[in-house]
Amino acid sequence: MASLKHFFVTLAIISYLGSLSNAQLSPFFYARTCPKFPLIVRSVMKEAVSRELRIGASILRLFFHDCFVHGCDGSLLLDDTANFTGEKSALPNLNSARGFDVIDTIKTRVEAACNATVSCADILALAARDGVDFLGGPSWTVALGRRDARTASQNDANSQLPPPFANLTTLISMFAAKGLNARDMTALSGAHTIGLAQCFTFRERIYNDTNIDPSFAIMRRATCNVTGGDSNLAPLDLQTPNRFDNKYYENLVARRGLLHSDQELFNNGPLDALVRTYSLNDEAFYDDFSVAMVKMGNISPLTGTNGEIRKNCRVVN
Repeated sequence: MASLKHFFVTLAIISYLGSLSNAQLSPFFYARTCPKFPLIVRSVMKEAVSRELRIGASILRLFFHDCFVHGCDGSLLLDDTANFTGEKSALPNLNSARGFDVIDTIKTRVEAACNATVSCADILALAARDGVDFLGGPSWTVALGRRDARTASQNDANSQLPPPFANLTTLISMFAAKGLNARDMTALSGAHTIGLAQCFTFRERIYNDTNIDPSFAIMRRATCNVTGGDSNLAPLDLQTPNRFDNKYYENLVARRGLLHSDQELFNNGPLDALVRTYSLNDEAFYDDFSVAMVKMGNISPLTGTNGEIRKNCRVVN
């Protein structure tokens, strides 16, 4: 029964991809021009996750932060130049966005196989999917054919990425601005079942929020003092921080979400029932997460003759 259900979810994703107004995006975009591309990405990601489990979460976060600012165009990967201050130095990414070296490695190997053919934006999209898969999460069909941006904006990253201090109304509004509904948002937030967060992003919650389990707050305060230690790390998922599963939602039901924005999903509000469903049914979470990732991956892609195919993901050609 489960396999049949996943078949229909996959069918729904393929149907969604086929309905996109931008016909240039296709799972088979590189089938003739760079058939080894998916295998190269998967090989490098397997190596990277084997070295450090956390890298799966880091690459997934890069993809999310890239897509939310001007669409999935690889703009986050650009280093600052004399002409622009990019997204890497924006507050949501500064000293926290990581995994750029893994994307560089993939790009080098892809360029050796297929020169000036595959975009950095597409590399990031596939790498995010494979990282989740290697940590025990679901897989999904990735549409390809994105091209790379020639510029990036620190200001836009600061204003368009949802902050960890946001309330539910703000979160729903920010996701809606990207074409993602509240269900998509709740499923995508499950990405926080892997990875770590810095003390400054959750300090206010563990000292001042009321919708928090007291013992959890005390435990987190041990490595996140009232002052200092801003970069001290804590797992976003207390139970299985290196495995992609539905424990994140169990934490929310137990009032043990690390970030204020996490716990807002389960705070006597309209998403409580969905969070409970995900906490009890990992397949429901996986299915909705896969669908939402496909939708997010299709936010305003550059296609056709727009943008470029960067030879180095850090700089424009």
